[in-house]
Amino acid sequence: MDLTRHIRPIHDFPKPGILFRDITPLLADAAAFAAAIQALAEPWRTAGVTAVAAVEARGFLFAGPLALELGVGVIPVRKPGKLPADTIALDYDLEYGRDRLEMHRGVLEPGAGVLVVDDVLATGGTAAACMKLVEAAGGRVLGGSFLVEIAPLGGRERLAPHRVESVIIY
Repeated sequence: MDLTRHIRPIHDFPKPGILFRDITPLLADAAAFAAAIQALAEPWRTAGVTAVAAVEARGFLFAGPLALELGVGVIPVRKPGKLPADTIALDYDLEYGRDRLEMHRGVLEPGAGVLVVDDVLATGGTAAACMKLVEAAGGRVLGGSFLVEIAPLGGRERLAPHRVESVIIY
């Protein structure tokens, strides 16, 4: 299935000069969504994944079904103040400021093989922060799996030396 037919280009969003890749049509089509989950899972089936970590919000849309497909659990990585128990946190730089990610302390077994998943790999800042947080929590990052990669923005390079698998590369 050609999944690119289900990605809608939106010009000048969220600001002039940006071409936004909207995944909403893919999510709305059951066959396309199922094919996307299969494609995200395939490269990782024998990689030793024991957990899938995803950053809110769109990463969550793929993490649940992907984790079920791989037979593992999901680790939600959230914005500050969203998790009710004791957390581990990481502050990181964005293009225009700083942000923070948190995950529950103690949800990863030491050395757990963790796959980081998100909808789009652009500059890689958030995915890199998620990987650092997983490592700080004692997990072993196996790599990242993304539905869409915007190659000119350099996210793959920023995530090195971690393995990166993307279903669609623009």
